[in-house]
Amino acid sequence: MDGIKVVNVSKVYTVEKEPVKVLNGINLNISANKITVILGRSGCGKTTLLRLVAGLENFEQGEILGTDVMRKAYVFQEDRLMPWLSVKKNITFGLKKEEIDEKRIQEIIEMVGLGAFENAYPSQLSGGMKQRASIARAFAYKPDFIMMDEPFSALDFFTREQMQKELLKIHNKTKCSILFVTHSIDEALILGDKIVILEKGLVKSEYEIERTTENRDLLDDQFLQLKKQIIDDLKVI
Repeated sequence: MDGIKVVNVSKVYTVEKEPVKVLNGINLNISANKITVILGRSGCGKTTLLRLVAGLENFEQGEILGTDVMRKAYVFQEDRLMPWLSVKKNITFGLKKEEIDEKRIQEIIEMVGLGAFENAYPSQLSGGMKQRASIARAFAYKPDFIMMDEPFSALDFFTREQMQKELLKIHNKTKCSILFVTHSIDEALILGDKIVILEKGLVKSEYEIERTTENRDLLDDQFLQLKKQIIDDLKVI
């Protein structure tokens, strides 16, 4: 499967009858089978770009190539589970009966660490467990491409760290393409095969990172230096 190309895409919102350009001619290649992380300050256009790639919003200029042949899934900041459905039924929600492979669904449930909770309801789960169920639902859809909008931002440090590790394990097994939005530099460094810095609706810089190991040591000189570069990129002059 080829990746996605964002070509000269601009997006304008109307705020109090005045046009506000949120994205201003974005050009970006999103590689297949990789985790591409969009990083930037609040209001830089990260979520807007994600929603445009997902087809949830229209844009005024440019084109996005490659998404029409893809099976896509979207993971929001909040879990958006159905409170009246069990974990397992939430994970299979939206699938046609003939699409449900019980063995595969069980494997996904075990993969995200919810094997003992498949019959529990969302009200009985912690925040981290709800997000696990949400991610499992996305992978159960058998997507070619998953968009994730700061899915771990509301979690405590330890749960967030664990969820990052779980996502890497799932990605390593499925090789699904992922476009991941965050405002955390450390999270971008942990997850990203490619980090894209957005500023004021434009791509300011991009960094490719070779994944030599599943768990990266952010105290390694390579990552300390890269973090310094990213911090410099994010400074508003």
